[in-house]
Amino acid sequence: MGAVRGVLTTLLSMINRGTTHLGVATDHVIESFRNDLWPGYKTGDGIEPDLFAQFPILEESLTALGVTVWPMVEFEADDALASAAAAAAQAPGVDRIVISTPDKDLAQCVRGTRVVQWIARTREFRDEAGVVKRFGVRPESIPDYLALVGDASDGYPGLAGWGAKSTAAVLAKFGHLEAIPEDSTAWGVNAANAGALARVLKTDRERAFLFRDLATLRTDIRLFESVDDLRWTGPTPAFTTLARQFET
Repeated sequence: MGAVRGVLTTLLSMINRGTTHLGVATDHVIESFRNDLWPGYKTGDGIEPDLFAQFPILEESLTALGVTVWPMVEFEADDALASAAAAAAQAPGVDRIVISTPDKDLAQCVRGTRVVQWIARTREFRDEAGVVKRFGVRPESIPDYLALVGDASDGYPGLAGWGAKSTAAVLAKFGHLEAIPEDSTAWGVNAANAGALARVLKTDRERAFLFRDLATLRTDIRLFESVDDLRWTGPTPAFTTLARQFET
């Protein structure tokens, strides 16, 4: 029950700090459409059975708490968060949208100071300037960045030789993969192995585009009709009984 207790504690803390609207996305099924695109993409293998068993309990607990839950099957929880943030950003009267996750791919959703990430471990609200400070690129370049450096947690390796520093230097100037010139002398960046990187990118260009597709979160999933649907109005009567399970 530890994982469930941790999520509920986080949500109650957010509510106590003044959060008025809430939505939680869960990976109801670990695999998604991305597993069809790349055979090495993450699966449920390796997840501890005790942790796996808490997934349905978490969804039940969230519903009892009165929080909107988006259990994802075809898409991933990160896609739901990206879609929810994009939809909420279009709604008038929304002051700020906080995406509470440390996942690197969610950095692509940050917009100025209005759509930010909350990194609980460091207690940091990461706005657009924070994304640039952390990765060296703007939020819209995060999928390109991950395509080149890879994302071990999601199971794709990136391109050989493309490290965080060289990738940030190139993308800070060109923004996206298709804008990077084949001739590395046109890059104008301080990278001793620029020629080798250019050759790798030319050879593995299609793979880089595939990895970028894996890293690009979907923002068109329809999750709610109005942000008012996400307003937290208190726990349901079922929550009192359910909460007793977490007292020990």
